Amino acid sequence: MTNSEIRADGRTYDQLRPVSFTRGWSGTGEGSVLVECGNTRVLCVASLTPGVPRWKKDSGEGWVTAEYSMLPRATSERSSRESVKGKISGRTSEISRLIGRSLRAVIDFTALGENTIVLDCDVLRADGGTRTASITGAYIALADAVRWGTERGLITPRASSPVLTDSVSAISVGIIDSVPMLDLPYVEDVRAQTDMNVVQTGDGHFVEVQGTAEHAPFNREELGTLLDLAAHGNSLLARAQRECLDAPEGERIELAPQGIQGQ
Repeated sequence: MTNSEIRADGRTYDQLRPVSFTRGWSGTGEGSVLVECGNTRVLCVASLTPGVPRWKKDSGEGWVTAEYSMLPRATSERSSRESVKGKISGRTSEISRLIGRSLRAVIDFTALGENTIVLDCDVLRADGGTRTASITGAYIALADAVRWGTERGLITPRASSPVLTDSVSAISVGIIDSVPMLDLPYVEDVRAQTDMNVVQTGDGHFVEVQGTAEHAPFNREELGTLLDLAAHGNSLLARAQRECLDAPEGERIELAPQGIQGQ
């Protein structure tokens, strides 16, 4: 396969899957959004409560954290609920921490005040990129929760010190048949030579890069290409996030596939 060839779903190597955001989808929470990335569906809901964990009390600072989970039939075969098994898997814990770290990178805890915002990211359908979709959607829900709290006087940021310092989004990249690709569905992810998740702020700074060579090591040039692809994808997602937050609740904001040359 070469960069000019079309993938199984009709995209070129540098295109995102069709992406859409629908704010207020759950009808509950201080912020919520349904994220659709190809066949992946994630519901992100933000809950804002006064007060902070005991170790943050009287610090004058707030706290933001996240919890991630997958519905039993989010995949082709049913998986047991972790609550029933009585043990949270290492994967679930790791992704929850990743989402929390990503969101905390763009929030001013002092401006938030002693309030806690919890982001619940529940995967309704999984077809690759569930953690990156969760981060991208969780930011929208977080921004709505901050707006909700500010409107009701629970959060009193100063004009010179906004609660949210930037946006944050994430996307997957990988090397398939020696070709760097953007936004991998499951069918590509499982056979990727290299699999990478890239978290970036709206201004392009990196929050986290998780990359692993699954079958063959990658070189410095390939790493640069993967990061360029991720930066392209995240810039498109950041634009769509802004559009979503400016739109009325319930309006479905769509981001069609778009390559680097068409940006």
